[in-house]
Amino acid sequence: MKLFLSIIFLLFFNATAFCQQYYIRGEVKDDAGNLLQNVKILQQTTGLIFHTGTYGTFGILTHQKPDTLLFSMDGYRPERVFVKTEEYLKLNLKLIPSTVTHIKKDKLASLTKDLAREVQKKWFTGDETYTSQLENRFVKADKFPETGMSLNIDRASYSNIRRFISQNAMVPPDAVRIEEMLNYFNLGYHQPDSNAIFHLKTTLTSCPWNQDNQLFFLNLSAQKINTELLPPSHLVFLIDVSGSMDVANRLPLIKSAFRLLARNLREKDTVSIVVYGGAMGIMLQPTPGNEKEKILKAIDELTAGGATPGEAGIRTAYGLAKNHFIENGNNRVILATDGDFNVGLKTEEELDQLISQNRESGIYLTCLGVGMGNYKDSKIQTLARKGNGNFAYIDNFNEAEKVLMKEFTQTLYTIADRVFMNVKFNSDFVKEYRLIGFDNRAGDIADSLTQIEGGEIGSGFSMTAIFELTPALNSKEVNANSTEFGNFADIKVEYSLPADSLRKIFEQESKYNFIRFSELEKPQIFSTAVVMFGSLLRSSQYLKNVEWNDVILFANASAVDTQQREFVSIVQKAKGLYLKSKKKKNKSKEDNGN
Repeated sequence: MKLFLSIIFLLFFNATAFCQQYYIRGEVKDDAGNLLQNVKILQQTTGLIFHTGTYGTFGILTHQKPDTLLFSMDGYRPERVFVKTEEYLKLNLKLIPSTVTHIKKDKLASLTKDLAREVQKKWFTGDETYTSQLENRFVKADKFPETGMSLNIDRASYSNIRRFISQNAMVPPDAVRIEEMLNYFNLGYHQPDSNAIFHLKTTLTSCPWNQDNQLFFLNLSAQKINTELLPPSHLVFLIDVSGSMDVANRLPLIKSAFRLLARNLREKDTVSIVVYGGAMGIMLQPTPGNEKEKILKAIDELTAGGATPGEAGIRTAYGLAKNHFIENGNNRVILATDGDFNVGLKTEEELDQLISQNRESGIYLTCLGVGMGNYKDSKIQTLARKGNGNFAYIDNFNEAEKVLMKEFTQTLYTIADRVFMNVKFNSDFVKEYRLIGFDNRAGDIADSLTQIEGGEIGSGFSMTAIFELTPALNSKEVNANSTEFGNFADIKVEYSLPADSLRKIFEQESKYNFIRFSELEKPQIFSTAVVMFGSLLRSSQYLKNVEWNDVILFANASAVDTQQREFVSIVQKAKGLYLKSKKKKNKSKEDNGN
């Protein structure tokens, strides 16, 4: 009887102890101090799995006062931790060196290792939104010799700037992305050798706005694909037909743009149309490119109205692209919108997650932004960067023709994927440097160069990157000792071929070869004018001595085609607009002073 009562007592005691619950709380960060969300947490006493939340924190109920948790996340070393319920756990996960290049983090435009960044903001003008950009600053070459930048063919910024200036409106500073302004003009193209995918030309010259400094130009040109050898395409036109698109410069302009694109389709290409708005769904099932009447009829029948369920449209378009995926072909969703999503996922973060889920599918994304007043540049930029694709802003019919007809292969046919460039300066030549443009969105934080996710480069495209340098030696010393000091800079371009995960590297050494600014070729002089224009619009702290007439002088001297001559007229109009605004501000200050 005593034995029976003892057993009952023990069972009751254990049951009481088991029913008692404790709470384990904590947070998980990486070595840079960034909170990590979606970290897997295995509770070893129960086998249950939990995850950290949006802010990297977690809370777990347990029947064990001390417990053991196993933390794991792709690309990080797993950590087994003995935890006590009365203590708040602060855990740092460390990167696995061998997998660091495969980690998906915020998509940076450029990065110099270990430089801190600030908090993200948004810039509003009316109902338009632009993400705050942090202008790259000077860094010391002996301490930070390497910097990298993500390369792409995005060119939306310039046509959007043109839209503001043409309407006699000031340009939002964060609408100005200098690398996209340079991309717009496709300057200084050089055909690579037959066995090479890239051609790289570097030039060192004096700096026109600071006589003590120098400019370093890097011009990268991509191989042109023979149009007869272009692979078959499946293009999904994803068109916003919501009520906000019912304006002449939105849906009607987009319809004209897609009619232009339809002219370039071949029999072996297929096109589908998905719409979202008052109507939602597939308006045209995959149709051969030679059935142009059927395609054009479907485009012409589009009408605007209703809300903007962008999430549903994106999911439908990607589902259609996956179901009709062409192996070794060109699979692409082409989204046309003002970006004003108001049903389903709405924020940049939510759209980021949605698009990131599809980026490894081999389906590219081209974003065409339109409209004014409620244009959401920040959202469309997020979609393009995370969607393994490119971004253009269409402000008129001529721009639609440029993007989808004249630059058809650059826009829609990828020759290199996940492309980024790394530049390592020789501190014997360079004291300080700053990368012009490629400014990161405020809040995009990373701690390693290899975490940059590169962009997409199209067939026959040429892009220009420019550094402003403070030289470490004067010209006489350099000329006498240039061979002794070795390379001026080492450039490495890392990329993948389409549908191939293997990373390839294109490398080139740059010797010291100084050229006077007056001896530069016209594309480089024009590039300088573009930089100066963008810097004036952003009120850059680094170009305080630049005047509007300086920009006009350089642009006039180097403009060689219609687009570049139009640039001159845009600068002239901006000059009048900004100087008039400056006079008003000065007069207002004088009046307030009196």
